Order: sequence, then C-alpha cells, then structure tokens
Amino acid sequence: MNTVADAERRRLTDSARWVVKVGTSLLTDTESGLNRAAIEALVAQMAEIKRGGAEVILVSSGSIVEGMQRMGWKQRPAELDQLQAAAAIGQMGLAQCYEAAFQRFQIVTAQVLLTHADLANRERYLNARNTLRKLLSLSVIPIINENDAVVNDEIRFGDNDNLAALVANLVEAEVLVILTDRAGLYSGDPERRRDAELIAHGRADDPQLLRNAGRPGAFGRGGMVTKVQAAQKAARAGAATVIADGRAPDTLLRLRGGQAVGTLLLPGTGRMAARKRWLAGQLRGSGEVVLDDGAVRVLRESGRSLLPIGVTGVNGAFRRGDIVTCVDGRGREVARGLVNYNADEAARIAGQPSGRIESILGYGGESELIHRDNIALTV
Repeated sequence: MNTVADAERRRLTDSARWVVKVGTSLLTDTESGLNRAAIEALVAQMAEIKRGGAEVILVSSGSIVEGMQRMGWKQRPAELDQLQAAAAIGQMGLAQCYEAAFQRFQIVTAQVLLTHADLANRERYLNARNTLRKLLSLSVIPIINENDAVVNDEIRFGDNDNLAALVANLVEAEVLVILTDRAGLYSGDPERRRDAELIAHGRADDPQLLRNAGRPGAFGRGGMVTKVQAAQKAARAGAATVIADGRAPDTLLRLRGGQAVGTLLLPGTGRMAARKRWLAGQLRGSGEVVLDDGAVRVLRESGRSLLPIGVTGVNGAFRRGDIVTCVDGRGREVARGLVNYNADEAARIAGQPSGRIESILGYGGESELIHRDNIALTV
C-alpha cells in the first residue's frame, strides 16, 4: 500500500477544480462520427461532479472525425487545408452534441477555441485565464478544443493532451483527468508485451514513465507519451494527473469517490509560480542559447540568473523580450526565458563576464542575459 498515493486519491473527492480531457477514440468512430451515447454518459458524470461542488473544464477532441463523417471521408486527410475544413465542419456537430447533453442537466456550456498564439502572448494568456475564471464563476462549463480550422503545424499545440495540461496550468486546476481507451499507463506496451502491468501510481517527473509509453492511435495525434508529458506540465501547477479508461462505467465518478482507477501521477513538492508556468508552457522559442555545463548546473541547482559568461552559442533571430530556449552542449532543452538582448548582441557578449558588456556593446545594459525571475526550467 502506498499511503501517499492513497491520500492523493482521497483528495480527489474534495478537489475544487477539474480539467477533464476526452480523446477522439472515446467520442467517435469512422462509421458514425460522434458517439452520442458515449458523450451523454460522460456528460452525466461531469454533471454529477459539478453538483458535488467541483468546477469542471472539459477539453474535448473529436471535431475532425465528426467532420470526416459529415463529408463522407473514410480516411483522415493528409492535406492541411482538408484537415482544417474537416475541423471547422465537425466542430459544429461537437458543440451541438455537448450543448444538448448538458442542457438535460440545466448546465450552460461555453465553447472556447484556443491556439498556441493565444497562450504564447502574455496579454492574451491572461485574457484567456480571466475568461475561463469568469465562466466558472458563472457556473458554466467551458468546453475547449484547439482551433484546428486556423492553425498549422508550426503553431499548433500538437495534441489535446498538451492543451489540457496548459489549461490546467492556466486555471490552476487541482486535478487533470485524461480519459483514453486504455486502463492507464503500463510498464510496457500491452499490445506487444504480455507481461506489461498497469502502473497504479507514480511521480509525474519520473523519466522511466516516458520509456513505458506506447504508440499513438490511428485517428488521434496523441499517445501515452503525450499523456505522460501532459502530466509533467500539469505538475508545474501542483495538479495531480489521472490517466484512465473512459470506456469503463462511471470512471469519473469512481475517481471522485477516491477509488483506485487508472494511473495516478503525483506532482513533485515544488509548485512553479504563475509567470514561470507561462514561460515553461511555451511550445517553442524565437531562438536558442547554448549553455556550458557550469551554467546548466547553476540554473538547475541554484535557480540563479543566466549570465553571458555561461553562454557558448546563440542561434536564431530573436529580439529583446522574446522567449528563447536554453539548451546544453548536446542540444537538450534546459529552460526557457525572456532574453534581455537581441540575438546579435547576445552573440557578441556570449562567454564574456558581465563587467565587459558596456565596453563590447557601447552601452551599459543588464548584467544578466536572462534574469532569474524570467526563466523557467523545463526539465
């Protein structure tokens, strides 16, 4: 018996704010589009949780497959414009289906379509947070999806697992539930290994979990890897993540009751400040700076600012105030932060002590390349 995991599962019964992500495989099939019976069953559970006093935010996939069904397409399109068209068509049916299902319980819903640009810009990020909080205060259930009709591969979240984790950070949810078509995370791919066992609980930051993950499904973009990554992101706000089988009866209600369902991934002891959660949640930076081993160690162990002397290389065409990615000598990401100099200036002062900045650039700027208040570890 794991007393910490048991206590966390019991905490689910009292947690005040849930983000529930539902995957494409649970909501749709290629023959009939949306599975309305499955949606109604999930909605009934969320309505019960809401009646019990918790706020619920739903992140739902399914628009593209619904659009495919409406257009009579049997295979997922490969062309971006066809995918965007399918998403735009299917989003209508998805919203209508949820609205009708929640209306049976006298619950008002709101559709919120987000893009990476909405959360990459600090002002728009705060606006999105304020909107979601206002909806929750009005006892409305926000239903969130990526705005697939307008994004491309360069600016997309990549999958709704990632989006759900960023939403959990955005609203400081206590629980992220990722419903999938498996019982949870296994010690190996259960389709390939008969000895694979369900992992009942673990730490979201355990690197072994990513090695246990399997492959994506045929119609969704995600897979167990993205679910573990989502748990890691949600942990930044102190949220516990549960990966569970959404096809099983009353999965959400059983979780709310504290039962041992699925895989529970616990956050670490630290909770990242809101501004740093925003920084860490960016999918990509405008450029990157390469750090020597000493600078990597200082960032990870001491939480100090990044000084120019610890930088060995500068890549990209970023400007002062842009978000840049900090990588080690092997190209592995370490952190992200708001840079104090543009790329040309950063390259000129890289490897130099801060006392030489004025003589190199001809003016006296900040002594740090990235101040500690504006940098967030991402691993």
